[in-house]
Amino acid sequence: MSKSLKRVRAALDAAGIETTIQETSNARTAAEAAAVIGCKIDQIAKSIIFVGQDSGRAVLFLTAGGQQVSLERAQLLAREPLGRADAATVRAQTGFAIGGVSPVGHIAETRAFMDQTLFQFDQLWAAAGTPNHVFSVSPMDLQKISAAEPSDFIEGFK
Repeated sequence: MSKSLKRVRAALDAAGIETTIQETSNARTAAEAAAVIGCKIDQIAKSIIFVGQDSGRAVLFLTAGGQQVSLERAQLLAREPLGRADAATVRAQTGFAIGGVSPVGHIAETRAFMDQTLFQFDQLWAAAGTPNHVFSVSPMDLQKISAAEPSDFIEGFK
């Protein structure tokens, strides 16, 4: 078991979340993950990392799989200009590689926001620290364990 996967398992256990971490194949995108798991694409909780241009700190946006983050709305929430985090920044600040960023188990505290689209479902699936592992969780538990602020930041939100 990888260090990243162990860190996610430990974070889930510490939060009292009873779930099974499932190994997947060919699930590097939300569409691929939904097809493999057999769920709707918006039940995939993507972990999108931006970096604050003033603070240099990672900011996590938990987004429904079929949605896109509006940079303008995200910047308003973060209260600073944001840029896409490169692979080295993501790894250094979260401990995860792009494609496997979990909403929990980060190596440093990460400010987080959660797409309200995710609350439409009873069950979500999120990366478990590797591109080939996911865990299921309710939206309320995901919000709690990630300390994410429910927000409206997706493209096209009215």
